[in-house]
Amino acid sequence: MTIAHVAEELWPRLLAQAWASLDTDDGRLPGRLEVTGDRGRLASPLPVEDTAIACAGTALLAAAALHAQRGAGGIPTARLDRGQLAAAFRSESCLRLNGEPVAAGFAPLSRFWPAADGWVRTHANYPWHADALLAALGTSGNPESVAALIADRGAREVENLVVGAGGVAAAVRREADWQAEPPGQAVAAGPLVAQATIDGAPPRSRAAGARPASGIRVLDLTRVIAGPVATRYLAALGAEVLRLDSPHRPELTLHAYDGLPGKRSALLDLGTADGNARLHELLSGADVLVHGYRPHALDRFGLAPGLLAERHPGLVVVSLSAWGSHGPWGGRRGFDSIVQAACGIAVAESADGERPGALPCQLLDHGTGYLCAAAALRALAAQAARGGTQFREFSLARTAHWLLSQDRPAGPAAARAVADGDDRAWLTTIDSDSGPVTAVLPPGQLDGQGLAWPSTLSRYGGDQAAWAASAGSGSSAGS
Repeated sequence: MTIAHVAEELWPRLLAQAWASLDTDDGRLPGRLEVTGDRGRLASPLPVEDTAIACAGTALLAAAALHAQRGAGGIPTARLDRGQLAAAFRSESCLRLNGEPVAAGFAPLSRFWPAADGWVRTHANYPWHADALLAALGTSGNPESVAALIADRGAREVENLVVGAGGVAAAVRREADWQAEPPGQAVAAGPLVAQATIDGAPPRSRAAGARPASGIRVLDLTRVIAGPVATRYLAALGAEVLRLDSPHRPELTLHAYDGLPGKRSALLDLGTADGNARLHELLSGADVLVHGYRPHALDRFGLAPGLLAERHPGLVVVSLSAWGSHGPWGGRRGFDSIVQAACGIAVAESADGERPGALPCQLLDHGTGYLCAAAALRALAAQAARGGTQFREFSLARTAHWLLSQDRPAGPAAARAVADGDDRAWLTTIDSDSGPVTAVLPPGQLDGQGLAWPSTLSRYGGDQAAWAASAGSGSSAGS
């Protein structure tokens, strides 16, 4: 494989690619994106910063285009600052509660482990995944005992054992190895965003509001960064977002706080008759459904595409998963760190050529999140113009493939960050029941007006599973 190294900025090309993958018309950018600030906040051998600009810029331009389509006037100028973007793509590490970090990013059992023939990455932040990892290895011990058991096995053997037990793990692969295997080939064969429309639903009329997504109702069935990033950005753009979580699988504290700005939060057991009935009542009043369940995991709740189109015609449905819905890994669990390990990113980010590394932010999560928000906005525009029930599908692995397929930054600066920036300019304080929460402001400006979160943060699971009474009815690259 030949890798080109370039010194110029790549984000205009990436922005055009991302927009073309989402747009159902001529694929031309609807307006201009201005990017300010110093380069190098997300330094990497891979084009991380340019990809981040493209992902968030696509969402911002999609918001501008929808606002104009709904009758708000001309398309506003979109602007991103690199410093704010870098902070936003590291939002979980910037989060503070009462001035203190909320929790560590990774649990002790979530790490790279040396195996007999390489490395393996595990993810055990959730208790049930940690239990599966320990059960697969036949131990209930500490990280030292886990390390010893992994060291005696091959990386692929550990991967298979853990996945077979219901856990989350991936052998660290080189990019060429991943591309030669059936899972990697299946990912590469798919588009950045898969699109489908089921005809039969009339267009939904949506008058313009104060913000691009004002009056839009979004039902959020997501967790752990990517999906919550998408839905919180829709909230910052004016949508009413209601997040539903299972009462039996509570969210981690860090991600609960980081994923909730702008939303309301309720607990609902979809597996009960009452819970399922309530879910469909909410969908009847929704414009957008965003879910992060593994492919087909929601079919049993009546959320298969055909059933959704029949029961809730005109809905926009955006789904995301680790590996996509096709190929041998289509139903496998995964997270950003696991995808990085499997597809070759961890090897590309290695500092010494031996120990695997990681991207300077969880780019696959955050980048895919902004692309999901953009897809929801573009699908709303398509639905308003042509009707139908609109479906869009993303995977972290396909975003990783897109990143790896780009030219690489040139020179030593690619691996060296600029001096640490001061994130304080991009932080805001939100009131909560537990005290003040410090969070990164949503990135971007439209016609010079920055986005913002509401002044109060909902308590996780503290709201009713109902739409707010005041909600609407729901009925420099450019051209």
